[in-house]
Amino acid sequence: MKHPAILGSGSWGTALALLAAQKAPRVTLWGRDPAAAALINQSRENRRYLPGIPLPKHLHASADFADLADADLVLAVVPSTALRHTALALKASGALRPDAILLCGIKGIELDTGLTMSGVLRDIFPHQPLAVLSGPNHAEEVARQLAAAAVIGCLDPAISLRLQHFFTLPWFRTYRSTDVTGIEWGGAVKNVFAIASGISAGLGLGDNARAALVTRGLAEMTRLGIAAGGRSQTFQGLSGVGDLIVTCYSLHSRNNRVGRLLGEGRSLPWITDSMNMVAEGVANTRSIHAAARRFQLRTPIIDQMFAILYEGKPCAAALTELLSRDPRAEDD
Repeated sequence: MKHPAILGSGSWGTALALLAAQKAPRVTLWGRDPAAAALINQSRENRRYLPGIPLPKHLHASADFADLADADLVLAVVPSTALRHTALALKASGALRPDAILLCGIKGIELDTGLTMSGVLRDIFPHQPLAVLSGPNHAEEVARQLAAAAVIGCLDPAISLRLQHFFTLPWFRTYRSTDVTGIEWGGAVKNVFAIASGISAGLGLGDNARAALVTRGLAEMTRLGIAAGGRSQTFQGLSGVGDLIVTCYSLHSRNNRVGRLLGEGRSLPWITDSMNMVAEGVANTRSIHAAARRFQLRTPIIDQMFAILYEGKPCAAALTELLSRDPRAEDD
């Protein structure tokens, strides 16, 4: 990869740009705000999203799609709700090379269409080489070169190997998979349970309750992912249980923070207004709840999270309902 470009200059986009800068002689970090891009170039750090992390000189921030014209790899990491708009704008610009690999690092399901994020990209760029990147990766740790692992999903083995080699570093290990669907559903659904885990912590319920919630969340995630076409073993891997664990327990998790504040009695509008970055689980709860209804699946935790976030249900009442359901076999 001679010129990787990153669509999205938030914390994860910046962390991926730093990874790419270890291998490539030129990296472009695209964001929609020209003033923010200029500040990044001037200060050599992303002070808003990753303060204190120096950026190398061959990493250039830009708000102009023209700077992506010769990029051979484009990593999409904008917020899930902004992907379609951003991708359409990129297509209209004509800047994307026909042979450039699109690598989707966004975790979400589009509400109106039910598409995964790579599905949205495929809808707009039907002939572009396409892959996904997912796993238990917090930007703050990856940017500091702390050990981490991820999985690359792609149906083309040649592209998969090429991406794996590029994203293999002494502190960042990647694996390959052909289960693109399973990888993406795991990455999207775990955000809902991260909010639920935070609520449990905010209510002061203790470790036992959170462990039970995360475990039953994995059951719902697997049920949904298989219904969508994923393979069951994928949800035992990095993009499934791995991502679920780190997001449900880490203090870096924005979704976890939303849940904690909800459990402590804060309102959702107050929480979202106070946050510097997007918590994908809030929007994804709506789209994943809709998907569960389409698939006609039993998803009690997702249902209660939807009721809390979009119907004003008190957190304690949702917990009581979860615990008072009829007993059943664990594998049912």
